[in-house]
Amino acid sequence: MVTPSPLIDADGLAGRLAGARPPHLLDVRWSLGRPDGRADYTAGHLPGAVFVNLETELAAPAAPGLGRHPLPEPAVLQAALRRHGIRAGAPVVAYDDSAGLAAARAWWLLRWAGLPDVRVLDGGLGAWTATGRPLTSDEPDPAPGDVVVTPGALPVLDADGAAALADHPGDGQLLDARAGERYRGAVEPIDPVAGHIPGAVSAPTTLNVGPDGRFLDPAALRARFAALGVTRSGRVGAYCGSGVTAAHTLLALAAADPGIEAVLYPGSWSGWTGDPTRPVAVGDR
Repeated sequence: MVTPSPLIDADGLAGRLAGARPPHLLDVRWSLGRPDGRADYTAGHLPGAVFVNLETELAAPAAPGLGRHPLPEPAVLQAALRRHGIRAGAPVVAYDDSAGLAAARAWWLLRWAGLPDVRVLDGGLGAWTATGRPLTSDEPDPAPGDVVVTPGALPVLDADGAAALADHPGDGQLLDARAGERYRGAVEPIDPVAGHIPGAVSAPTTLNVGPDGRFLDPAALRARFAALGVTRSGRVGAYCGSGVTAAHTLLALAAADPGIEAVLYPGSWSGWTGDPTRPVAVGDR
């Protein structure tokens, strides 16, 4: 059985929206400098899409040891998804305007929550408008959904698990999805300590996509991750600053090869450095 890609292109999405079982559309526009993308959503979004606030609906408040974007409480996530009209078993497609960096968090979190059919619009809003398809400012008023959140459908790493994976590269690989200069400790614009988890490998998310903001093709992604030491025989973990963009790396891994066992460390660097006893490395590996 062939595992479907976690990505969908604009033509494929348009076809599914016109079909008998259209997916729920989630607009997940977010960035570090502009964490609330509602104004962008209000100005124009895909027809039928609802806005999802990553900060308040796809994450819990920051907490020591858990990082800046901990996983939300299941009841809070379920209430949000039902409020957005998501029904049990229904397909979901998330998109953003940042090459999938925010939409990937929605994809991973909803899969972790037990939703079986979740995809990301490859290329996001730009890919949709590049085909000449319209945006709208009309906001839907969906009937309440009945989705049931069952947490734990995807595994996660805690700090000890991330440390163990980084310490034993023969058993797998721990990827640092932040920019290379943050990995090296040359700069740290957000968290109080610069550097990376000892043993982790630098794997910036920006290299998962091409200039058009679309993911590299599966063969190119497989080559990229193979060069980083990722294999089917070993587990691979990913972290970033706060567990958001690391999901982009897991999405890229799933698109490259669904046979790779990939796991998110949700606490990521902000959670790791919340414990002063955790070691820190700087420079290139």
